[in-house]
Amino acid sequence: MRSSSHSFLDAYLTHLTVERRLARNTVESYARDLSILFDYATKQGSSVEILTRPDLEKLVRDRMAQGRSPRSVARAVACFRGFYRFLVLDGSLSENPAEDLRPPKAWQSLPRYLSVEDVDRLIAQPDIKTPRGLRDRALIELLYATGARVSELVSLKPADVNLEASYLTCTGKGDKQRIIPIGKQAAKWVQRYLEDSRLILLGKRSSPWLFVNMRRGGGVGLTRVGFWKILKEYGERAGLKNSLSPHMLRHSFATHLLERGADLRSIQTMLGHADLSTTQIYTQVLEHRMRTIYDQFHPRS
Repeated sequence: MRSSSHSFLDAYLTHLTVERRLARNTVESYARDLSILFDYATKQGSSVEILTRPDLEKLVRDRMAQGRSPRSVARAVACFRGFYRFLVLDGSLSENPAEDLRPPKAWQSLPRYLSVEDVDRLIAQPDIKTPRGLRDRALIELLYATGARVSELVSLKPADVNLEASYLTCTGKGDKQRIIPIGKQAAKWVQRYLEDSRLILLGKRSSPWLFVNMRRGGGVGLTRVGFWKILKEYGERAGLKNSLSPHMLRHSFATHLLERGADLRSIQTMLGHADLSTTQIYTQVLEHRMRTIYDQFHPRS
């Protein structure tokens, strides 16, 4: 038996078709977005006409947390607002729970990052018994340990890395140099790469670059695209569902530091951000995560 909620849906879609004369494809798009709302209400053991503003805000957060594109979430929110506005004007509801409902602006461009467990799984993928695998292990360890941009990483020279003092010097945007600490694990794997792998990959050639590729003859530095392909291969082996990029490890570096109490100014310096507001996006990542956890586990959320 059809519920009153579905009668509301039929009435609204008829309104869009007959009174507003929207195109068929547009009406179908509205219907798809509203099906999300109806499914959500059903899972909540409720119905759309008695959903509250907190209910709708939770639905929006859930959509963002599921990785939906900002555009699709914004479109759905606009659809919800229109639907509830229609119900109020029609006299079916006395108040509009979706009035001024907005997708969180700060969440529209939240950086994606890996969990610590995902990073560990990724780092374990290279076959360290081979020169290539040893190089790749050092690459990934160093990228995660420093949060460097991939362009900065592949531009490193051996003299840029001070393993004894555990830091590297890299040249970032605007040719600005900065010093970044290196953790013990990364330093260990870079040292092993230098001792046991780099000369083998070079053969009889020489190269000014710290990390060299495996092209015949050797001596050629890695490119950004080359490293992206390397990382993608290991990401697939590790079973990481999301498309992996070097920048995702940079985001993971910053997020994991912040989770463990690092201050924003230090993270800003290590990332090479000119403006602190750029670094503050990572505080929003944590807020998003905490909100999702709260909604999932708090008994009265």
